[in-house]
Amino acid sequence: MSPPRDTTTSNTSEHSYVSPYGSRNDPNSNVSSFKIIESTLREGEQFANAFFNTEKKIEIARALDAVGVDYLELTSPAASVQSFNDCKAIVALGLKAKILTHIRCHMDDARLAVETGVDGVDVVIGTSSYLREFSHGKSMEYITKTAIEVITFIKSKGLEVRFSTEDSFRSDLVDLLAIYQTVDRIGVNRVGIADTVGCANPRQVYDLVKTLRSVVKCDIECHFHDDTGCAIANAYTALEAGATHIDTSVLGIGERNGIPALGGFLARMYVSDKEYVLNKYNVKAIRDVENVVAEAVDITVPFNNYITGYCAFTHKAGIHAKAILNNPSTYEILKPEDFGMSRYVSIGHRLTGWNAVKNRIEQLQLTDMTDEDAKMITGKIKQLADVKALNLEQVDVLLRNYHQAKTSDNSHTVILSSISSHDHILMLQKTISQESLKHGNNSNSTQDKTENNINTNLNTQKSNSTPKSQKSSNRRNQKRSVKGKA
Repeated sequence: MSPPRDTTTSNTSEHSYVSPYGSRNDPNSNVSSFKIIESTLREGEQFANAFFNTEKKIEIARALDAVGVDYLELTSPAASVQSFNDCKAIVALGLKAKILTHIRCHMDDARLAVETGVDGVDVVIGTSSYLREFSHGKSMEYITKTAIEVITFIKSKGLEVRFSTEDSFRSDLVDLLAIYQTVDRIGVNRVGIADTVGCANPRQVYDLVKTLRSVVKCDIECHFHDDTGCAIANAYTALEAGATHIDTSVLGIGERNGIPALGGFLARMYVSDKEYVLNKYNVKAIRDVENVVAEAVDITVPFNNYITGYCAFTHKAGIHAKAILNNPSTYEILKPEDFGMSRYVSIGHRLTGWNAVKNRIEQLQLTDMTDEDAKMITGKIKQLADVKALNLEQVDVLLRNYHQAKTSDNSHTVILSSISSHDHILMLQKTISQESLKHGNNSNSTQDKTENNINTNLNTQKSNSTPKSQKSSNRRNQKRSVKGKA
């Protein structure tokens, strides 16, 4: 059975709409009441290309604060002198987000953390047999004793404290539950589950979080790695089972394949509870912080990135284009305008449909063009695109020449049939340019203004969603792939 249609808008009154895609009948679910611990400045520093100086950390921190994340997690002050100083510098910014730092379960680290002035401390230690044997070499008895000492010290300073096991999904369940119950009794704010190697699947996550939820009273934080592609799905499932806090990073950067991307996680949660996400987080600021981070670590924003990717809201197939133009919800579960983005319909290819071409005709305000005209031009585009796709400028030359011929001497069908190659369109482009120079640039006409505005919006959209390091590599694909605005 198909879910009911989502006919809501982004400004729907609170609690007036229940998403058909949210959790069903789960009393533990926090899908509509979660918090984000944004770890770009901790986990993200472990990304292969990452090096953030103090100035860049402050820029990223402010950009994340503009999104409205609940917490910022910073690299341990024990990592280096500069890491210690950076913690203090970010604390001094007075951001809305609470500032956390992430430390080993060790008293020396805890003392340094307290000195930085952070709001809370995230304590972690490995509990799997792999880490106990090959990393720190400590027994569960030692881990429990040290955890109690460190947590008690941090609490005595009036700070939030989270205790997390590392490699939780490869740890013994009895060991896990025992230490979580112990730290819960002494008053931690949160316990943490970490899928350190990305081995867990959603069913395993649900079972472990639900079990943990039944034995502790404190909040539950979850940290998922994406080595096997389940990080966002695992985060969502954890919330369904009773977790309260999810760790993210911008573009998912982190150790190896990273953790849930902030944008991707918010996209998933938007589908489940749009009102909660839009009322709490400034999702239109995601693009800005992604561009800052992408440039800082010298990577491109992926073409298929959640929300801001080059193709996220671009539609190509003729059937899709027709439906999108009639009702965007037919092929979009996310509303691009809610995220400060725009949708585009690609039309210069063999898969195009006449409804998309008709839409472009209307955008250019080419009057006196009928559906039959749009269908004829579509046939020509398909014919030419079987050899090579047309860019937006070439499509517009075709439309303009057809329209001019139809309105001047009714020779439009002859003109259209005479165009048999991309070279012919190029010749027409040159003719138009020469005529424009000869008669003076008449760019103040309504028609030219309309086209200029459309192309300006298109270029602005792609420029804003693309960091500097990506612009040059995408320039050719931009001309080829994004053809028109719906």
